[in-house]
Amino acid sequence: MGEFDLIDRYFKRPVRRNAMGIGDDCALLAPAAGMQLAVSSDMLVEGRHFLSTVDPARLGHKALAVNLSDLAACGARPLAFTLALSMQQADEAWLEPFSRGLLALADAHECELVGGDTTKGPLNICITVFGEVPTGMSLLRSGARAGDDIYVSGAVGDARLALEVFRGTLSIPGEAFEAARARMEQPTPRVALGQALRGIATAAIDVSDGLLGDLSHILRQSRVGAVIETSAAMQLMAAGAHLDDDRRLEYTLAGGDDYELVFCAPPAMRAAVEAASRSAATPVTRIGRVEHERGLRLVDARGEPMLRHYASFDHFA
Repeated sequence: MGEFDLIDRYFKRPVRRNAMGIGDDCALLAPAAGMQLAVSSDMLVEGRHFLSTVDPARLGHKALAVNLSDLAACGARPLAFTLALSMQQADEAWLEPFSRGLLALADAHECELVGGDTTKGPLNICITVFGEVPTGMSLLRSGARAGDDIYVSGAVGDARLALEVFRGTLSIPGEAFEAARARMEQPTPRVALGQALRGIATAAIDVSDGLLGDLSHILRQSRVGAVIETSAAMQLMAAGAHLDDDRRLEYTLAGGDDYELVFCAPPAMRAAVEAASRSAATPVTRIGRVEHERGLRLVDARGEPMLRHYASFDHFA
């Protein structure tokens, strides 16, 4: 099977948003009036971002989900995406479930595949996603203000738990492992929540490299600091009942691969945050507050400082 046969069989679909259709050198997209384009790219490399044993359908889902998560963090609505795929051979047994998982999530978010590239090489998946957001309404990393509450959506830490089981450093009951594994391999992009938070949140980012590490990007760009209540943060982990508190806290604060949203909002917006949570059917947990003093400080249930350092994921460490 050649390159263009591969594309026709697994990735060619009727077009809605690409003005020229599939087959030209570029896709032509236009946001609606009063909208700005939001664009993001993420790459998944075998052995670095996913295990060779992962179900191809789940990998297809995750490849798009991590990009949709970036749109969610911006408050954008998905429009379209491109796919650049390299693989050692045109393996139909792998391509069929991969494309099925990828396109099922695309359909769920009405996000159209409008182009890309395929080539022979090590397994590598790179997606560029396009969304739209009302002009001036995008969620940025630079808007947090002293006094803001800090929230996290959904569950955090389960992906790291599953990874440690795969590494052989931890053993947990099968049901708990399968739940954590699903969180690692098939994350849920919080697209609806991101859009619901427009005009409410002052800053947002998705949690890909670890909660504290990603939150630090908001603090740096907003030129503020934060206090995190570790007792609240530990409640974010859904599958961590079998862990001691130290490991549970580490996985929650520095685990990574969660693709939840961490965001800031003024205390006066607490009712609005709760309403956004309900409308998006996504739970949110308040874990701390933004402060004038720079830096990131952890406190225990009594409000006492915790002198612990948690290192988030670094692609080149």
